[in-house]
Amino acid sequence: MAITKIEWTEASWNPMTGCTKISAGCKHCYAERMAMRLQAMNSENYSNGFKLTTHQHALTKPFEWKKPQMIFVNSMSDIFHEEAPFEFIKKIFGTMHMANWHTYQLLTKRSGRLKELAPRLSWANNIWMGVTVESADYKHRIDNLKSTSAKTKFLSLEPLLGPIGKLDLEGIDWVIVGGESGPNSRPMEEDWVIDIKKQCLAQNTHFFFKQWGGKNKKKAGRLLQGTTWDQMPTPVAAI
Repeated sequence: MAITKIEWTEASWNPMTGCTKISAGCKHCYAERMAMRLQAMNSENYSNGFKLTTHQHALTKPFEWKKPQMIFVNSMSDIFHEEAPFEFIKKIFGTMHMANWHTYQLLTKRSGRLKELAPRLSWANNIWMGVTVESADYKHRIDNLKSTSAKTKFLSLEPLLGPIGKLDLEGIDWVIVGGESGPNSRPMEEDWVIDIKKQCLAQNTHFFFKQWGGKNKKKAGRLLQGTTWDQMPTPVAAI
């Protein structure tokens, strides 16, 4: 199991690696930087660097983890990437159905392909689906997410690059907000975050504040007006 430091999950599972930039939030992609480092270290799964690659041998990994975990699927890729074969996506879903003692969190920026393929996939209760919305320019992804049959739906507003504006959170269970981190990180304004938090509380949607980000994200911390916000949905049994 790949234990992760990502605050809103417990482990990561990467049956696919690699991606391509699609929108503003991708500019300083952490996964790309990490993949290139791993390639330089001769890591087998990253022999192709950040080129999209499927890993058949990784499909059975969740069966090896007997303790129920919250698992971020494809933290180093995008499961709905246009080059990801549908048959391989189905195999990933098959594993999630069979290793059903875990809860799986999927996240995509490619909400159009998600909307297209979702009716052909089986959404058990333990499969959570989210979309990244880094600014108001990408709010159309929320509507695409809502069109799916995923039982738990969430938004990742990270890296938050601008004010989001009004959010219709009907059908959205969870909102994660975070600033960009790293040497070239773009700033996030407190007012943007507070506005999102207020909308979540008003619409009974769980709110999770991940980080302020910046060059030293650990020092910047994750307190919002003196409070840590760790709300999240309660996992339910797979059906």
